[in-house]
Amino acid sequence: MTQSPLLGMTLEELQDVCLQLSMPKFTAKQMAQWIYGKHVASIDEMTNLSKANREKLDSLFTVGCMPPVETKRSKDGTVKHLFPTESGQFVETVYIPEGDRATLCVSCQVGCKMNCLFCQTGKQGWQGDLTATDILNQIYMTDRLVAEEGKTPLTNIVFMGQGEPLDNWDNVLKSTQILTADYGWAWSPRRITISTVGLKKTLRRLLDECECHVAVSLHSPIHEQRLHLMPAERQMPIADIVALLREYDWSHQRRITFEYTMFGGTNDSTLHAKELTRLLRELSCRVNLIRWHRVPDVPLQEVETETMEHFRDYLCNHGIPTTIRASRGQDIEAACGLLKSQLR
Repeated sequence: MTQSPLLGMTLEELQDVCLQLSMPKFTAKQMAQWIYGKHVASIDEMTNLSKANREKLDSLFTVGCMPPVETKRSKDGTVKHLFPTESGQFVETVYIPEGDRATLCVSCQVGCKMNCLFCQTGKQGWQGDLTATDILNQIYMTDRLVAEEGKTPLTNIVFMGQGEPLDNWDNVLKSTQILTADYGWAWSPRRITISTVGLKKTLRRLLDECECHVAVSLHSPIHEQRLHLMPAERQMPIADIVALLREYDWSHQRRITFEYTMFGGTNDSTLHAKELTRLLRELSCRVNLIRWHRVPDVPLQEVETETMEHFRDYLCNHGIPTTIRASRGQDIEAACGLLKSQLR
């Protein structure tokens, strides 16, 4: 009989398990503490549950944590894991330490439907959504591995790995709810950033249903060019995305960031900087400039550092806080746009 994973269950779902197995309702909170608080690997480790209850649980359920099948380490300290999924596929996850901070770049799909011109994940196509178990397993197991190796504990989660979060929103939302719940990781939503190209049917759900930071993949302020780079522009143009974002209050702790990957001779001119300034005027936001890393058979060019700095300075001088994101893990193909599933 196949055992169902407890990892990825809400407190209410754990209470349903208790009801199913004729266990006391309070046992659900104990299980949540063992899973989300102590990151146990087996039900037998839940030592404040009676042996009889552990045996009941073990007959139908498993914790559900799965270690990576492959790990690659960059010379800059970045670590990339290849995790199995419940469906028997694989996704990549990137651990990025920096001083007393450590960010985990999490995947939400196997491949991606968005087919952005410049992204290696998009070339793979879409091969399935991750469950909440799959998503949380990346965090769960990285937490365990980091503790075992004495490395910097996770301080931030970014949904910027494989897949489009809004195309698998129910599972992404459930994952963030468990991460921020008192019975779960008890993280502040301000430690989590959700990236999106902007999908009409679900962007407002993201804005209404969670309090995490939001990052919008922009890459060009000009409709025709963004459409060429990102087919999702056809469904929801960047002008409509910005118009929707203007309806919300971004003046407090929640943050909106625009991700702007730069391509030499394509979207890096002063004209683009002017159009970006016009598009984002009076919106409380910031811009991250990202260096593009070459993907096979993609007719785009890498940008010069001097050009990025000029672009950054123009935006900053016109009231838009802008930074150039440091490129990490390029030597192990862990940098932005390079993730892919290595199906076995």
